Amino acid sequence: MNAQFAKNAGSGELLELMAFSLHGQAFCVKTTSIREIRSYSVATPLPHAPREVVGLINLRGSVIPIIDLALKLGMKSIDPNERCAIIVAEVQGMAIGLVVERVSDILTVGAETIQPMPDVRAIGVGEYSDGIIIHQEEIICLLNLTRMFEGFDEASLKAA
Repeated sequence: MNAQFAKNAGSGELLELMAFSLHGQAFCVKTTSIREIRSYSVATPLPHAPREVVGLINLRGSVIPIIDLALKLGMKSIDPNERCAIIVAEVQGMAIGLVVERVSDILTVGAETIQPMPDVRAIGVGEYSDGIIIHQEEIICLLNLTRMFEGFDEASLKAA
């Protein structure tokens, strides 16, 4: 388990999380990193960008990269449609749009309910996860966006 959560596990600290799905699997992120949720809109492709970068959109005068979160997690790319959403998150001082199939819920959970992530680094998700939450019989993977996009900045959008 992430050291931060292990330290707070007995504190009764409550975490607010936004849950969403990709290919039928449930994931969540802390709401403190979320700016807004938008309906899906087509992004302008960016030549030679990393594979998971779908393109760019104009968000009220600011251009932000749109990331296919399924690809970033090593899954098959999602087929964007009108039911998909873009979660706009603030990561390391940069706005990033994350394409997800659907946003399902806002959860409030105690830090002590976060279970350690099994050692699944070989399949990719483990390196970005802070643990697992079981909520209403569903297993939800808590993603750490800071770790996921470590080193991601405007320079990384240039020719790969």
